[in-house]
Amino acid sequence: KTTILYKLKLGEIVTTIPTIGFNVETVEYKNISFTVWDVGGQDKIRPLWRHYFQNTQGLIFVVDSNDRDRVVEARDELHRMLNEDELRDAVLLVFANKQDLPNAMNAAEITDKLGLHSLRQRHWYIQSTCATSGEGLYEGLDWLSNNIASKA
Repeated sequence: KTTILYKLKLGEIVTTIPTIGFNVETVEYKNISFTVWDVGGQDKIRPLWRHYFQNTQGLIFVVDSNDRDRVVEARDELHRMLNEDELRDAVLLVFANKQDLPNAMNAAEITDKLGLHSLRQRHWYIQSTCATSGEGLYEGLDWLSNNIASKA
């Protein structure tokens, strides 16, 4: 998640360490200014996520496509988050990340495992990505900017 944030912000790969709190940056893209909150994903700090939900218009949920053991956990966290009242109007962009790895699940498999088709009242999109090369990141931002703009 942090790699993605700084790839978008700086256009380069930065060395990251596990995010305990958060990183916040403004990312300018196609005349839109995104305030991006990169929040640590460790289970001990997930209860803090709800403090970042207010005024959220779009949510980017990053999934490690290579981690089959934790995709159910990712699904549960995603659905728990989407049930929060403050996120009821937010559009959802899923980054199926680490697509460069040979055993990575593709976007269709991630869609299935995350139960995205069950999100009837939610505008969502899944984008295959590779944070280190930047592949797919801007396509995802295109979708996000178009869909946030259409709701404004």
